[in-house]
Formats: sequence, C-alpha cells, structure tokens
Amino acid sequence: MISVRDGQNRILAQIDRNTAPEILPLSAALGRVLVENARAPFDVPPTDNSAVDGYAVVAADIPASGLRELTVVADLPAGAVFVGALAAGQAVRIMTGAPIPAGADTVYPQEQVERSGPRVRIGPIERSTNVRRRGEDVMAGTVVIPGGSVLRPQELGLLASLGHTQVLVSQRPRVALLSTGDEVAEPGTPRKPGQIYDANRFTLRGFVEQCGGSVTDFGIVPDQREVLRAQLLEASRIADVVMTSGGVSVGIYDLVKAVLGEIGGIDFWQVAMQPGRPLAVGRIGDAHFFGLPGNPVASSLTFLLFVRPALFKLAGRRRLFPESWQARAMEPMRKKTGRREFKRGVLKHADGGWEVRTTGPQGSGILSSMVTGNCLIVLEEDRGDVAAGDAVTVEPFVCE
Repeated sequence: MISVRDGQNRILAQIDRNTAPEILPLSAALGRVLVENARAPFDVPPTDNSAVDGYAVVAADIPASGLRELTVVADLPAGAVFVGALAAGQAVRIMTGAPIPAGADTVYPQEQVERSGPRVRIGPIERSTNVRRRGEDVMAGTVVIPGGSVLRPQELGLLASLGHTQVLVSQRPRVALLSTGDEVAEPGTPRKPGQIYDANRFTLRGFVEQCGGSVTDFGIVPDQREVLRAQLLEASRIADVVMTSGGVSVGIYDLVKAVLGEIGGIDFWQVAMQPGRPLAVGRIGDAHFFGLPGNPVASSLTFLLFVRPALFKLAGRRRLFPESWQARAMEPMRKKTGRREFKRGVLKHADGGWEVRTTGPQGSGILSSMVTGNCLIVLEEDRGDVAAGDAVTVEPFVCE
C-alpha cells in the first residue's frame, strides 16, 4: 500500500496537459477557470472622483480657522464632467462618483456645509478629503485576476468593470461515470431482495459538477465481464476521466480491477487510509481512470482526496487542495498507527478558537455522516489515539 500523499502525487504527475481553452461570454463563465492573467486596460477609477455627495472646493481657499463663503457655480451629477477649471472662491456641487473638477482637490460632505442660495459656508477641512484617486483600486497594466483562478461572481463583476464582454477559460473536464454490480438498483425502480439503491452515482455526479466537470452517466453496469469491458472502452473514448464505484476489492465478482488490467493499466490500487483503502488508479487509452470503492463514505472520501485534485489540475486551477488548519478535539478518538484516517467532523468556532467533534459512528457505509458533517478530521499516519483537548488537523468538504 502507498500513502495518501504518494498517491496524490503520482496521480498529479500523470496529468501533463489541461483541457482545451474556449471563449465564453461573461454571462456564461461562472465557475469556470481563467486560462490567462487578466490585466487592467486602464486605471480604476479612471479619474479622481468624489467619494460623497457634497461640494468640490480648493482647500487653499479655506482658512485654517473660521468659515469661508464660496459661490456654487455648477451642479455635477455622476457621469458628467465640469468644463473649465474651478477658480478661487468657487465651489461645485458634486455627486458621488463624479469626476473632480480641474482645480478642485477636496470634497465637503453636503451635511457639513450651510447653503443659502448660490452660496455655501464651509469650515476648515484637510486637503484631499473624500477624493478617490485615479488608479487607487487598479492601476492600468496590473494583473487583476491571475490565470488559474475560478471565476466567482466578484471576478465576473471586476472583468465587466474593465470593459470585458468575454473571457478565455478552460473547457470543463469530461467525466464518464458508472456504477458496477448486480447488488445496486436504480432509484425509482423495484428493488430486488439483497439489493440497495445506487447512491454513489448521484453523489459523485454532484461532486464532479461542483468541481467544474461535466458528466456522462453510463448508469449501472452488471457483473458481466464483457459488458463492463465494452462500457469502459466506450467511456474512455469520450471522456478525460473514467470513474466507477464498486468492484475494486478482492471478491470474485469485483471485476473492475481485472478488466482494467486487460484494456488499460493500473498504477496503484491500495492506499494506506481508512476508509477507502481499495482504490484502482490507472489509464484506459488517453483517459485517466479512477475505480472508487463501493461503500458510500469511502467513495466520497476517495473522490475528494484523489479525483478532485486531478479534475482541478485538468481544468488548470492554481489551487488543487483545500486549506487545512488546527482545531481542538472535543472528544477522544481511536486511531491505528501506520495509516491515515479520516473522520467526518462538525467544526465550529467557540471560545476564541476552532473546535471539532465527530458526527458519531464512523462506518464507511454511513452516508448520513457526510450530510451531518462539514469537514474531515485528518489523523496522520504516525498518530495514535486522540484525547479530548488535543489539536487535530481539519479540512473543509468544500474547496473553492
């Protein structure tokens, strides 16, 4: 068996190219990965402008003590430009966002002045108050969004503010998904004695789409060697990644690993972890192959640890793994040395720090623990039992 980290490194080393780029309108680019650095074509803001509704003045006109009356010579709404330059003794009524008139250098908030007809009385104020300087948000030519970033609503808004209408992004990694085994039935169909409904395919499809991939669903493949062989070959022709659940252990009906050895290649198939030890990783033609365990929690966990970073790298993401941090264990946990164990946990902030407890029973078939929890509690290979109060590593389920 290999370690979790070695398995992740071996998988990522096999991915030597990203999915092809495509151009999309901004309105269709949410969640996609930016291919190239996005640079600002101009300063933001493009000119000095007012941060408040008020009066633009020349600070030198105002005595250090006492009041001064100025003549209001114009009203300047946002989007308009004052023609000419402000002279001594003059002020311009200005709205938030409007360009600062030539000659002016300071803006008084309207609630701090006294106005009577065309005249305003104002007191001392520090020069440049309430003025947003040209380029203080973004300077022309600077990288505003690095290549490899996932485009969230805020990135799309920033690109739009710079005049972009379309963007170059990576195509979604294509994933062919199938479940194996006569023991699983399609939800909505009659379930025979001894069968269970197929949960893994729906969980894994959700994970793939959440990670930015697109799914072709091959359904449930029975325990028939030639049928499985034909389905895997067809899947490998249309997808970047072929992913199965079930059939990778050592039972006589666990056919996936045997068929993979005939039509492709196996890189490794056992990882020193709990849950999720049986995991077949390899290739079928040009497609990367992941044979995940049949137990629901083990299937989800191996996806998060091994498939997710592979999909992220295929899509060109800069960040492949979630952040991890330390939290205080709120209960004791049993742990065997020599393997990495992952417990589903509930993480919360309390008493000035992070604390975590397990979701309860940790069997690899308890899918409800993935619903109740919000993180993985990661217990490293050389660690033994955990006492209440010990620090443990936690990783969130979601990775942006």
